[in-house]
Amino acid sequence: MNLIDEITNHELKSSISKAVEILRGNLSEFTEKFQDSTSINNFYPVSENVEWTTGFCTGEYWLAWEITGDESFKKAALIQTESFLQRIEKQIDVNHHDMGFLYTPSCVAAWKLTASETGRKAALLAADNLMKRFHEKGGFFQAWGELGAPDNYRLIIDCLLNLPLLYWASEETGNPIYREKALIHTKSSLENLVREDYSTYHTFYFDPIDGKPLRGVTAQGYRNDSAWARGQAWGIYGLALSYRYTNDSGCIDLFYKVADFFINRLPDDIVPYWDLDFAQGSDEPKDSSAACIAACGMLEMAKYLPKDKAEYYMDIAKKIAGSLSRNYTADIGKSNGLLLHGVYAKKSPYNTVTDRGVDECNTWGDYFWFELLIRLFKDWDTYW
Repeated sequence: MNLIDEITNHELKSSISKAVEILRGNLSEFTEKFQDSTSINNFYPVSENVEWTTGFCTGEYWLAWEITGDESFKKAALIQTESFLQRIEKQIDVNHHDMGFLYTPSCVAAWKLTASETGRKAALLAADNLMKRFHEKGGFFQAWGELGAPDNYRLIIDCLLNLPLLYWASEETGNPIYREKALIHTKSSLENLVREDYSTYHTFYFDPIDGKPLRGVTAQGYRNDSAWARGQAWGIYGLALSYRYTNDSGCIDLFYKVADFFINRLPDDIVPYWDLDFAQGSDEPKDSSAACIAACGMLEMAKYLPKDKAEYYMDIAKKIAGSLSRNYTADIGKSNGLLLHGVYAKKSPYNTVTDRGVDECNTWGDYFWFELLIRLFKDWDTYW
């Protein structure tokens, strides 16, 4: 890892400029419509406002507007904010827990940045929608599937990034119930998703009768007892955000261990393979999105750490950014995405997925890459 140089100021500015230019070129195609969750041959097809990923498209436009002041980005983001209000009012593909991924970088951002009443209304409706998925038995928000169904009575590590929507809703409305349920879910997650070696499960089941913890399994990792790279990264960022909202020092202690597990298993270019089981020299695909998510989490947590620890994790994040900027970013005209070599899902003999978006751009990778750049460029007021 010491062989990787931190991103330079020139590389940082150049990467931001390239991202902005690609996004500006996308406005004509992706304003009334959205990017699909993953690219095909590095180009995103057009999608309606469905799946769990479209909020990242809007979030990229908000970031672009913040950094450039170009009103075309603001206009497009507000048009998409209207789409998110229609989506939640009409209950289009919202029968899952990913309200934070959808509504935080789109509608909460719209409210924070422009005082958009549409954004505020949509985000609060999304928070209410997420609250319906909370189970008192087990103390968690069910990720997917029919509520209470035994085969899906589980949480997943990704949901730590959905919780900021609930903390925001409590602050915005003065109603403590959103925060209370988010705290309970966080406790259940951290007690059950983190193994003794500080790797993480992707998903964890509870008994629907009495709520007792049952077992951790994977959905998208290589196997049940491996560490899915993106899941470990969600854990890193999720712990940073959990500390931000709770001031619980236990989140910092756990962050060190979960982050170091991730860092210690990075290959030479410090961009992980899609599962941390795979080491330097593997022919398995990388997941650039996991690198961005983890780096954003390190920069967020660095705000709250002692100087030496903060500098250490900031250094790692800057090196990840350097590696990505040199070898993983799309060239203008050769992709309508920002970041190459991501993985949505990779089939293994032991998991439950089929290959999807393997060695492609994905919308969350693009968003968190741009967020990483903005975090490194200025003192950024987070949407999360």
